[in-house]
Amino acid sequence: MTLLTEDQPCRFSAPDSPVTSMEHYPVDSGQKEDYLDSMEPAVFGAVEPPKRSRGRLIMHGMVMFGREFCYAVEAAFVTPVLLSVGLPKHLYSLVWFISPILGFILQPVIGSASDFCRSPWGRRRPYILLLGIMMLVGLTLFLNGDAVTSAILEDRNVKRTWAIVVVMFGVVMFDFAADFIDGPIKAYLFDVCSHRDKERGLHYHALLTGLGGAFGYLIGAMDWGHSALGFALGSEYQVIYFFSSLTWGIFLTMHLFSIPEKPLIKDHGSDSCPTASLLLEGPHHNGYGAVSKELPPLPEMRQRSFSALSEANAVTPSAKQPNSEGQKRLSLKSLLSAMISMPSHYRCLCVTHLLGWTAFLCNMLFFTDFMGQIVYKGNPYAEHNSTSYATYERGVEVGCWGLCINAVSSALYSYVQRLLLPYIGLKGLYFLGYFVFGLGTGLIGLFPNIVATLTLCSVFGVMSSTLYTIPFNLISEYHKAEEERRKLSSDEPAPESRGTGMDCAALTCMVQLAQVIVGAGLGALVNVAGSVIVVVISASTVSLIGCLFIALFM
Repeated sequence: MTLLTEDQPCRFSAPDSPVTSMEHYPVDSGQKEDYLDSMEPAVFGAVEPPKRSRGRLIMHGMVMFGREFCYAVEAAFVTPVLLSVGLPKHLYSLVWFISPILGFILQPVIGSASDFCRSPWGRRRPYILLLGIMMLVGLTLFLNGDAVTSAILEDRNVKRTWAIVVVMFGVVMFDFAADFIDGPIKAYLFDVCSHRDKERGLHYHALLTGLGGAFGYLIGAMDWGHSALGFALGSEYQVIYFFSSLTWGIFLTMHLFSIPEKPLIKDHGSDSCPTASLLLEGPHHNGYGAVSKELPPLPEMRQRSFSALSEANAVTPSAKQPNSEGQKRLSLKSLLSAMISMPSHYRCLCVTHLLGWTAFLCNMLFFTDFMGQIVYKGNPYAEHNSTSYATYERGVEVGCWGLCINAVSSALYSYVQRLLLPYIGLKGLYFLGYFVFGLGTGLIGLFPNIVATLTLCSVFGVMSSTLYTIPFNLISEYHKAEEERRKLSSDEPAPESRGTGMDCAALTCMVQLAQVIVGAGLGALVNVAGSVIVVVISASTVSLIGCLFIALFM
């Protein structure tokens, strides 16, 4: 067996013979790796990544600022844009129905594939880059589709049809990529950080998510149509696109170069030692992660060797037997089976996450439309030069200010969470977030006036911060507990571990399933009720059901 240390590898004697000495083999280690602080953690525990600086963690979290900035733009303008290009009212919720179906089917595949990606750039970053480009393309089509079709086509009916198609395609692509990207981002954080830094990183993610949303809604709340920038670029949508694409491009780049990610490679010459087949590659062939090919297999010590690398590699159990499991991990059926047969605490977490996101999306995706139609009593179907339509637009702008309040409160509540955590724990924070959101949205539905609605927008931020942090903190705790159990039962068969990519993908699947539920049911519910006020009532009801589920089953 080879022990991976910072200076040089060592080889134990055969497992059946007493260990009398350790033979050192010279190695040109080059740049020292900082993944191991001593020999002992490499043998008897998980390999802890080094402590990450605050600047690195903030750079890593800046992608959440950019993502939430663009999300805020989409949430504020997608319904008004779709209605303004002529999409029928009974179809406008279906735009949320298409991409979540694709995401729910493909998310487990992407999550598992990223666990085994052997790109020289790392396992997670290639997926993050691809999805980031898709987000930018979708945003381009969404905010510029109407202007492009108006410039190309002259026939009014044809122009309207193509404007609807282009805008809907852009919304679907953006939404698909923006939902997908969250899983690889969280898995990237878990791969390169210690347990303590994971908590710090998630805190910065929540803080920057709130700030990104605040700035995104602030951009949407301003009247750019009559500004010099609006005249220069053509319309307020082009101004908003300019700020959104610039913000996303800069912060995505910062994220991708924030923390070095070790590539996962397969040593084809070590088939007899399955645990060595998937390793983290260092900058030199003989550095960290290098295995001498002439070493004989040591079956008795294989389990502890894998335990030493399990957290650093963050691979699923199929890494233990790459030859027999390599094809299985690419099977959608096997991945869905793994999700269905997940441990009960993971399953309860997923159900709770589904209820929370269903409630949150019910409110957030239609909030500006709610402000325009219910609070301000405007009409999105009126002529664009009419008073009724201008009133509706004013309501949308004020709704953006409300969502800006939500984003600021989300950033502030991320600090409050740290203060409350020692007193009420993760479960208490989870319950509190759902309860406050359910109560606040219920009051908005009962008293739909400007002052009460804007005041209660702060409770949206409590729910947002809860959904973006608490479930992933729980996953980190679950993985830490499983690692402790593996260390305590090192002489027994190790329980089957799960990859962080798979678990983060399972949570992200719940977001997409929530979108499917909202897209399929909320439009019909609005038609039956005859008013969009049913949106906030539904959000309140589902959130309070989530409270009960947390109290009884989490």
